[in-house]
Amino acid sequence: MSHLADQHILVGITGGIAAYKSAELVRRLGDQGAQVQVIMTDAAKAFIAPLTLQALSGRPVRDTLLDPEAESGMGHIELGRWADTVLVAPASADFIARLAVGLASDLLSTVCLATPAPVYLAPAMNQEMWRKPTTQRNLATLEADGITVLGPASGMQACGDDGPGRMLEPEQLINSISGPQVRGALEGMRVMITAGPTWEALDPVRGLSNHSSGKMGYAVATAARSAGASVDLISGPVTLPPPRDIKIQKVQTAQQMLAAVEKGVSKCDIFIGVAAVVDYRPIQTAASKIKKDAQTLTVELVRNPDILAQVAHRPNAPFTVGFAAETDHAIEYGRQKLQSKGLDLIAVNQVGGEDSPFGSDNNQLTLIGPHDEVDLGLDSKAVLAAQLVEEIARRYHEKSST
Repeated sequence: MSHLADQHILVGITGGIAAYKSAELVRRLGDQGAQVQVIMTDAAKAFIAPLTLQALSGRPVRDTLLDPEAESGMGHIELGRWADTVLVAPASADFIARLAVGLASDLLSTVCLATPAPVYLAPAMNQEMWRKPTTQRNLATLEADGITVLGPASGMQACGDDGPGRMLEPEQLINSISGPQVRGALEGMRVMITAGPTWEALDPVRGLSNHSSGKMGYAVATAARSAGASVDLISGPVTLPPPRDIKIQKVQTAQQMLAAVEKGVSKCDIFIGVAAVVDYRPIQTAASKIKKDAQTLTVELVRNPDILAQVAHRPNAPFTVGFAAETDHAIEYGRQKLQSKGLDLIAVNQVGGEDSPFGSDNNQLTLIGPHDEVDLGLDSKAVLAAQLVEEIARRYHEKSST
């Protein structure tokens, strides 16, 4: 049974083009067995009709602060007490600013102030608005007040810009509010995670790398933080916005990543190597750009350090989890890596073809342990990250108790 079954979820919708996703969000919450009540601001109604949300939720949309038909005319108190969770999606820059200074100028902002339930915000705005110091200060204030900010994602926006500010997808939001079994599972633990590709320079212009976007590693870092862990994220070169409340260190090469890992790994309880580390690097890096004068070019390569194996073979090694991207025989090669590297768990995904996870928001994982396999199937990287963290927490505690 879903963890949202019979839960009272209040979905707030503010003005923004991302409001079209709210209809799917409400539908999926209903499919999970949740009881959903929608509150819309006046601006939200310019983007999506209240009748649509009423049909999907099975309840009339609420939009009036001083509603004489509500209980004693105090509908905001009634709704605040009714809700088990409040999720504002999308949360516009304007709504975030008003909430940060404690304004109660409409029904939704008043309910957010009046409810004892946890409040989640899913920001959606233009990338320039997201990056403005004012917006970041407002978000920091809300987080300090106990409100959880979910996202945003990065990518193409309705205005044509490309960058952070896209509202998370409905399944990502649902996963974020529906995992009480994950929340707190790593409380007090220190987790180190590597993410993204590495870059091995051939010359000042060119280099060896791979297609890793870092999305899976960043999702795992966010899930581990949601589970209560203190997270150290070591990231190769990516274009993703840094996750909130997570210590992040940027590196370029495999050797830099290894140095960063070695500096802090002795203090961590769990190590998760999601990074796609380039296997080989040039023996020498040209000081200036290599000219294309010759018809052929020979570059001598040397093998990079195996960061995962070195962590797993340390004295008093942390619980060590690896990732393996394979083009064929994925399970067979994954189990070989688990054994040869001395890992506690490995997550295997098939790459290549039309459904390759590189750069995608989705992935397909199979977890391989010393004595079992768990197929997590195909899902968003955020959902898979939460499932992975739950599985890691269970196995870590089992190993620690033996």
